[in-house]
Amino acid sequence: MTNAAVPYHIPVMLAEVLAVLRPADGAVYIDATFGAGGYTRAILESAACTVIAIDRDQTALAAGAALKARYGDRLILCHGPFSAAATLAAEAGYDRVDGIVADLGVSSMQLDGAARGFSFRFDGPLDMRMDQHGGGESAADVVNSYPEEEIADILYRYGDERKSRRIARAIVAARKQARIETTTALAEIIRSVLPRTPKDQSDPATRSFQALRIHVNAEMAEIETLLDESAELLNPGGRLVVVAFHSLEDGIVKRFLQEASGRRSAPSRHLPDAGRRAPTLFTLPFRKAVFPSDAEVAGNPRSRSARLRAGIRTDQKGRVVA
Repeated sequence: MTNAAVPYHIPVMLAEVLAVLRPADGAVYIDATFGAGGYTRAILESAACTVIAIDRDQTALAAGAALKARYGDRLILCHGPFSAAATLAAEAGYDRVDGIVADLGVSSMQLDGAARGFSFRFDGPLDMRMDQHGGGESAADVVNSYPEEEIADILYRYGDERKSRRIARAIVAARKQARIETTTALAEIIRSVLPRTPKDQSDPATRSFQALRIHVNAEMAEIETLLDESAELLNPGGRLVVVAFHSLEDGIVKRFLQEASGRRSAPSRHLPDAGRRAPTLFTLPFRKAVFPSDAEVAGNPRSRSARLRAGIRTDQKGRVVA
């Protein structure tokens, strides 16, 4: 049943996510990245279940008030990073859940909001914080105060930007003249040293903006914590479903599932933990990542880089041995 008062958002790979998650009556699920509420709504519509929806963006949670009004106690909205999923679930009265879904990266709402500073497509303050009310450094703080070498390292590590040192040098030179405060100002600095060529499929500023966003929000550490806690959060048979959009994100998820399912390479016999076998915490419903269909990519170009991985919790206990 459609409620016109509640805007409907179809998230990436929704059908594939639901096929793996298998929402069931009476079960409890965590939507670790609530965003526009697309996964949450679909889960609640699929079964008489409960969803703990987490987002560190208070704007997203405020927009979720309409869903809360519709689903009542079946929807629990929680403000915080998804690395705190176990704590937030416990505060909501649940030590264990039956499924966790996470759509990693930045949401369309954040990208399209000029005031958030995530995209160079709009002129806005150079912020990039997913939680603008929670303090912490903004992207402007990073580019205006970090040493040149550290800026270059961020751009290379999180953006795979081969010209990172050239860009960092230009940023430091520009900030000596005036503080870099807007997305347009930063994008123009980057483009000045990386002019676009006919062969370029994306704007020269794309990789640098991505890298700054990942750094500002500590996104890789967030993912690692959520994955580690998922083993303790999920009931036996519980399902972990992760949709990633970036190779760094996907690499973390892939390695975790390989280790947690016992498929990692055997350690060297010279290492201190040689011979120790990590408990099999997850089985994998499919070994390789699942990608969106051609039809979905055609209808939603932003889905083209998405890839889904999943694990099903076993009845083994203990953490993954790193």
